[in-house]
Amino acid sequence: MTIDEEALAQTRKRVLAGGAERYHAANAAKGKLFARERVALLVDEGSFVEDGLYANSLAESLPADGVITGTARIDGRDVCLMANDSTVKAGSWGARTVEKIIRVIERAYQYGVPMIYLVDSAGARITDQVDLFPGRRGAGKIFHTQVRASGSIPQVCALFGPSAAGGAYIPAFCDVVVMVEGNASMYLGSDRMVEMVTGEKTTLEAMGGARVHCAESGVGHFLTKTEQEALDTVRAYLSYLPSNWQNNPPATQAKDPAGVDLGALVPASERQAFDMRRYVKGLVDKDSFFEIQALWARELTVGFARMNGEVVGVLGNNSMFKGGVLFVDSADKATRFIQLCDAFNVPLIFLSDVPGFMVGSAVEKQGIIRHGAKMITAVSEATVPKICVVVRKAYGAGLYAMAGPGFDPDATIALPTAKIAVMGAEAAVNAVYANKIAALASEEERAAFVAERRAEYERDIDIMRLASELVVDAVVEPGDLRTEIIRRLAAARGKDRGFSRRRHGVTPV
Repeated sequence: MTIDEEALAQTRKRVLAGGAERYHAANAAKGKLFARERVALLVDEGSFVEDGLYANSLAESLPADGVITGTARIDGRDVCLMANDSTVKAGSWGARTVEKIIRVIERAYQYGVPMIYLVDSAGARITDQVDLFPGRRGAGKIFHTQVRASGSIPQVCALFGPSAAGGAYIPAFCDVVVMVEGNASMYLGSDRMVEMVTGEKTTLEAMGGARVHCAESGVGHFLTKTEQEALDTVRAYLSYLPSNWQNNPPATQAKDPAGVDLGALVPASERQAFDMRRYVKGLVDKDSFFEIQALWARELTVGFARMNGEVVGVLGNNSMFKGGVLFVDSADKATRFIQLCDAFNVPLIFLSDVPGFMVGSAVEKQGIIRHGAKMITAVSEATVPKICVVVRKAYGAGLYAMAGPGFDPDATIALPTAKIAVMGAEAAVNAVYANKIAALASEEERAAFVAERRAEYERDIDIMRLASELVVDAVVEPGDLRTEIIRRLAAARGKDRGFSRRRHGVTPV
């Protein structure tokens, strides 16, 4: 028996329409687009080629089995994508849903193109668990395939609704996650389940909402107000990356930087904060800075930018927040960003104004040593060109974490305001002379003694002395820094990317 053209057309029309009209209306009331509209708005017009359209087509209530998969182009470059259709059983997974997702990730990996996940799913269909959960091609294979593709191809998730239970790991295994405020959420157990298991009364928004994950947990990377903004963020993010690990990021027309006086921006006093984000914008091509995780661990600013048209990754300590001290979260933020850049051939620029890692019982209990070691491991293992710029200070292990001289940077550049030391002068004098200071009779004597010792310490760590000892490779004026970095990155472009004889290290997690 063959299907006639009219019956095929009717089936296709039904499948393309998604779920019942009432589900479309409910989504529209929340400001949510239909999954196929999201795809159309994201990709180049007419470029989407769908696979598995008729999955589960014999079951009229499961068009495409609740997920749209296929290939397309974004800004002329090939990509693969999947999009949950939340009008079909709330975007939940069945056996064919899982198979379609696995296949499209495998295809992206095989073709060497970015994989995009447009997620809006209630998770697995419990009624179908035997078919979708435990087997070799079950839900676990999705995550296994994502991990295999990680660092080989860019993987980007835009989250428009829930990403529940095991399904929450799809975003977790992506390079970055874009979340729409008010609708997007990620959680392993619903609020009802949490109350049943633990007795805690909470809400999905308070426990796993978009702002929670972008500002507190760090699982989210970009918080957007609308779905269109989320899709634009995906496109912008991909514009800084190659299609796969074997290619270089796409270059664009060079632009002059924004008109920021870098010398005037940095206060002479270490106690006075300045905004590293403004410093970055004054250094890189105008309007090219693309900050990542802007709401989380704000003491460290990270993001992509362009210098002379070429893509770079920038990390800078931001003294506007917690004095720029490195905490557990900022160490994790840096680790992930460094690994991302190293995976996709993006040179790294470290802008150091760091007092060091945080100390105290609270952070020790959180494992600051372990998290700091992760960051230093990532710095060590990164083989892309690395430039360390000491903008104002690099103290203690903060120097190491910001790619100091011992970590094979292609250059360590210091500004005339730079200081490199085990610790700042005030802390050092107190550490060495605490008993002597306490023994002095008057406040005047103590102040004079401390001032003299501080002056001695400052002379000991004078930046020109460090340059003469080859600790730093150059001391440049702020107005010359951009040109110096561009030239050094160009010289390092063909460097050997080998690091160590091994399969992989043992990460201090």
